[in-house]
Amino acid sequence: MARQQNNKGQRPEARGGRGANRKGPERQREAAGRQRSGVRSQAHPGKGGQRSGGATRPARAAQPAHAPAGSYLEGRRAAIEALRTGYPVKRALVAESSSKDVVLTQIIEALRSVNAPVSYVAREQLDAISSHGAHQGIVLEVGSYPYADLSDIIARAGDGPALVLVLDHVTDAGNFGAIVRSAEVVGAAGVVIANKRAAEVTVATYKTSAGAVMHLPIAQVPNIARALEDLKEAGFWACGASEHAEQVCWDAPLEGRVALVMGSEGEGISRLVLQTCDFLTKLPQRGETESLNVAQAATALSFEWMRRNRAVLVDGAGE
Repeated sequence: MARQQNNKGQRPEARGGRGANRKGPERQREAAGRQRSGVRSQAHPGKGGQRSGGATRPARAAQPAHAPAGSYLEGRRAAIEALRTGYPVKRALVAESSSKDVVLTQIIEALRSVNAPVSYVAREQLDAISSHGAHQGIVLEVGSYPYADLSDIIARAGDGPALVLVLDHVTDAGNFGAIVRSAEVVGAAGVVIANKRAAEVTVATYKTSAGAVMHLPIAQVPNIARALEDLKEAGFWACGASEHAEQVCWDAPLEGRVALVMGSEGEGISRLVLQTCDFLTKLPQRGETESLNVAQAATALSFEWMRRNRAVLVDGAGE
């Protein structure tokens, strides 16, 4: 499908430059240290002591001296969303004292309907797993995130105005989750990330995205530049965020189908990806601080895209 033309004329010339979201090395090291905060992700746990749900109450699981291995989602809302969106659930751990809790009983019934094993454990065991003690009596051990294909995102975009966030090796889990959250809020068709040297979907990402990873397709690709070419063939203009762009976002051609490229925290957009962009843009700035970080910049640019296309977007843009 040929790319749609917009009212800004011919394809703009891409210009070199580092990302608009550059950080200093100290901040980058601090960010790297935050990537796995709150995540319990280790080797596969053993399967002993698990029993699938049935008419009788499962036996109490043995209490470990420390947090068991695995990746966990905690809390009732997380459990409900995981079941609703088909997130792979390996097993559920439920507090023993919750047998008369109506909401937990409904969640347990839903878990059993998809053949997810349920074990009743001491609340202290859930406390050991929980990163902040807010498990509300239930913790789910989950499997790997079901990534989408790039073709799924393109299909979801349809034929009209659409936004796809393309992250060129963003590494901080907090930034990644915040970008996914903003992308979902503005109604983006999806997010594209690299399958190496980049943040990926984990329990930490679920938390920092406020659950948005369950509502937005995310594709892992081996080559960001190649994925960008595929998006361009599907009618998207490739817009790179760079502090060295000549146009601020108010003047950039953000109407229609846009693949918004955000660079890594330390290096910005890589040279090859930069060359693949149709045009560059940046946020206007009046203060002295060097720039916003990648998550803040992605949020601002995503909302500018939504504002620019509000007249032709479907209902729900928040006007």
